[in-house]
This record gives sequence, C-alpha cells and structure tokens, in this order.
Amino acid sequence: MSAGVRVSTDRDRCIGAGLCVLTAPDVFEHDDDGLVTLLEPEPPAEREQDVRLAHQLCPARALTVDPAGPEPA
Repeated sequence: MSAGVRVSTDRDRCIGAGLCVLTAPDVFEHDDDGLVTLLEPEPPAEREQDVRLAHQLCPARALTVDPAGPEPA
C-alpha cells in the first residue's frame, strides 16, 4: 500500500484561483481572504491523484507535493 503524499502550501504565492479547492476539496479550502488553506497535510493514498492534479493545475505554483514518509511499523 502506498504511503500517499505530503502536501504543503505557500500562501504568499497563492492568487486564489481555486483550482486546488475544485480538484481536491477535502484537502484544500479557501479562507475568508480567498487564499488556500490546507486541511489535510498527509491525505490518504486514494487522494494522491487529485492532489497531484491540483498541484499541476495551480497557476501560481503555490502547492508542493512530496512523497509521504514510510508508514509506522
């Protein structure tokens, strides 16, 4: 089973386009200022495809997606 991904956001880069929220609404949302807020820094493996798509679609490149660490034994 895949360990999924680790996600981080750069709110200074965010322009509020909203593609991340539309693509993975259980991982990202917008705050009152319209900027990205991260709901799930290590989403489950089944959300990985949506998170990677959100990363690709972000026009400001405000999302970072890295492999998650190994699952505890």
